[in-house]
Order: sequence, then C-alpha cells, then structure tokens
Amino acid sequence: GRGISIPAISRDKQWEFTPRVTPGDHVDEGDSLGVVQETARLQHHVLVPPGISGVVTIINEGAVTVTDTVATLDTGESLTMMQKWPVRQPRPVQQRRPPSIPFITGQRVLDTLFPIASGGTVIVPGGFGTGKTVVEQALAKYAQAQVIIYIACGERGNEIADVLSEFPHLTDPETGHPLMERTILIVNTSNMPVAAREASIYTGVTIAEYYRDMGYTVAVMADSLSRWAEAIREISARMEEMPGEEGYPTYLATKLAGFYERSGRVECLGSDKREGVVTIVSAISPPGGDFSEPVTQSAMQLAGGLWALDADLAHRRHFPAINWKQSFSLYIAGLDSWFQQEVGSDWPTLRGDLTALLQKEEEIQEVAQLVGSDALPEQERLTLEISRFMREEYLRQNAFSETDGSCPLEKQYWMLKAFFEFLRYCEDGLSKGRSLDELLDSPIKHDLARMKDAAPEVSVSQAKALIETMQSELSGVESSEGSLTNG
Repeated sequence: GRGISIPAISRDKQWEFTPRVTPGDHVDEGDSLGVVQETARLQHHVLVPPGISGVVTIINEGAVTVTDTVATLDTGESLTMMQKWPVRQPRPVQQRRPPSIPFITGQRVLDTLFPIASGGTVIVPGGFGTGKTVVEQALAKYAQAQVIIYIACGERGNEIADVLSEFPHLTDPETGHPLMERTILIVNTSNMPVAAREASIYTGVTIAEYYRDMGYTVAVMADSLSRWAEAIREISARMEEMPGEEGYPTYLATKLAGFYERSGRVECLGSDKREGVVTIVSAISPPGGDFSEPVTQSAMQLAGGLWALDADLAHRRHFPAINWKQSFSLYIAGLDSWFQQEVGSDWPTLRGDLTALLQKEEEIQEVAQLVGSDALPEQERLTLEISRFMREEYLRQNAFSETDGSCPLEKQYWMLKAFFEFLRYCEDGLSKGRSLDELLDSPIKHDLARMKDAAPEVSVSQAKALIETMQSELSGVESSEGSLTNG
C-alpha cells in the first residue's frame, strides 16, 4: 500500500548463529564474533562494529533474529547481528594496499587491452543502445568477485524487471549455485524520488564496504552515474544553490571523488589478518553520446580506467562495443608483473603487438579510402585482413554464449598467441611467393576462428596444436628450400 515501509532483511526470520569467541575473550573492532551461513556460497561474519572493543561476558548460540543480542561486552555494549552505519561515511580500514592484482572480467577486450586493478575504478560511458547495461550484467555474471552489488540508479523499470526475473535463473560458473546467492540488487527506478536515487549509490558502496570488512572481494556495478548526477542537480536546484556547468552543482566532482575513494584493496580491521576489496565499475549515459559533458569529464579525471563504448561499433553488432582508440587504463604498468608470472612472460608484448596492429590498420585504412584496398601492397592488405580477423574473432564476444560469454585468461593468452603466429605464418608465406588469397583461405584460419566457441581446455589445446603445425610447416618449407639450393 501507499507509504508502506518494509525492511530489506526480515526482522522475524531466524538465522543459525555459530559463535567464534567464548566468554572472557577480548575483542577489538573488526573481530568476528561468529558466522551465519547466509547463502550456500556466502558465510556472513558478524563483526564487532568500528569503535567498540572489550571483553565478552555473554555469547549466544543458535537461532536468532537480526535484532537479537548475540554478544554482551564488559563495557555494557549489546551487539546484534545487524549493524547500522551512515551511508555517506566510509567504513574504516587498517591499511590500504597497492593495486597490483587485476580484476578479471572474462571479456577479452577488457582483460587484454584495458585491464583494471582489483580495488580500482573504471567508468563505462556510452550513448543509448551501446550496451552499457549488457556489459555491467556480463561483469556481474562472470567477473571474479565473491559478492556483486548491482545498483540500478534511475534506470528504466523494464530493465530492472528483466534483471530480477533473469538473475535467479542464472548459474554461478564457479559454484554451480544460483547467481543471486552472491548478488545484492539496489533498485531505484527512474520514477522513484530523486532523494532516494541520490542515496542509492552510497547505500550500495556502504554494503560493499560491509562485505569487504569480512574479507570478501566485492564488485560494485553502478548503472548509471548520470542519473545520480541528475538527481544531485535537481536537489541542488530546489535548494537554490549556485549552478555550475550545465546546471550541475559546483561540488559535483567532489562528490564523485568521495564515491570513488571508497574503492580499494585493503587490510581489514580485526586481529586476524583479512584482505578485502571493493572494485567500482560505473556506467555513464552522456546525452547524445557526448563525452565532453561534465559528468563524463569529471569521472574521467578521477577513475583509473575508461572503457568507452562506441555507437558505430554497436550498430555493426560488435559487442562489447569498446572503442580501443578512446579507452585507457592507468593500472597496466602495475599489473604487468602479475600477468607475466600468472599467465605468460610475453603477455605485455602480445598486448603491445595487438595495440600496434590496430593502430597500423587505422593508418592503412586512411590510404585505402583514397586509392582502394586492391591498390595496396600485399603486406598492407595482409595487415588489414589480420586486423579485421582479430577484431571479429578475438575482440568481439557473445555475452549470451555459454562458451564465449566469459573467456579465462589462459584461453585469451593462447588464442592471441596463435593469432600472431598465423600473422607470422602469412608474412613468411608472402615472402616465399605464396598468394595472399591462398594464405587467407587456409584451413588454419578457419580453425582459429572456431577457437572462441570451444571450451577453455579444448581451445587451449587447439591453439597449441595450431602453433606447432604452423611452426613445423615453416621450418619444413625452409629446410626443403635449403636442400634445393644445395642440390
């Protein structure tokens, strides 16, 4: 009914509380009093709230509600399973750690070209129809995070209805359990009050910090910051504050900075050493796809990464529609050593080669538009063909495919390695006098194109076999030519 207020967590439901401390134990802020099995995947730690410490005098066990007292301290403090915290105030941490571990998304264009750090921030700006929501939902499904906070800030009701109906039926690829067991949805549709919309972002990041303090890796998907900024603008106008650019308040950048600063990889409070992570991925909907508007520009200066969505790529059905010319990541230098150790020593080299190939393609395209592609030398035509092949078969990904929706790093590495080995194979073939059409029609190319639709372990073995085939064929050609010369 009108005006009804229902708590997000039932006050009557009982949870099985298992204590981890006994009477007489001294506990500090951030220590775990006990655990509750919240879902099959999530073990909920009941922590001592910040600013509280003492000796446990009473500890309860068994079925309790979130408002029941589970522990009493010698200071007289009664601790319940439920905590209250002001959402605009960041939760304290022991120490912040450097962003040296990547946030694995399962999307090849992001993990290869524009990786961000676990605990980092990235913005995903794009016009209408470029796939912002699909990108964020793909990350919610496949990104390597133990808890997902999905903030629907000012979005259309039908999109949220799709999420609410679809997510319970999706399976977590790691555990096989429903995806909702690790997902929290903050729903604030466009017809809800602007004050609630402005608060929804802070509510989401505070819940993320709460799970971070338990030692979990949390990813926050904010969709979208533009609607949040519009709510701030509307509130500011009603308060008759001095407007800034395009009517937004002059403190817009400060508010954004305060939100992004709540991300990070940290050492949590408590006597037992725990590491928690909050990574923020925020979509932005610039009017008309204009990235020069204030929200995008302010966020771009604060975030550590930019995954720019391109309307032209989206219209060509290239998804994720990430524009590799506009996008960037400030975390690459700090993550390269991790990729070299965990994936492959030549990972940074392969990324640089792919970037150089895409840039070279753009330069050749400018000439091709003047003289036509048929007038280009065969080497430049080969560059265009291989670059197009990599864009379509490596950078493009089907978010709705069971095998291609998410791509592990090992599969990405061997796919890219095989593609560049094919480029070398074609270049060597051209130098030996073989025609470009013959090389591009090779069965090897068709096998490479099918790799993305194969299971990870199958595609890795296929890539290794194809690389071996190409290398042996090259060495075989060289040795036969040498014998002819000697004869």
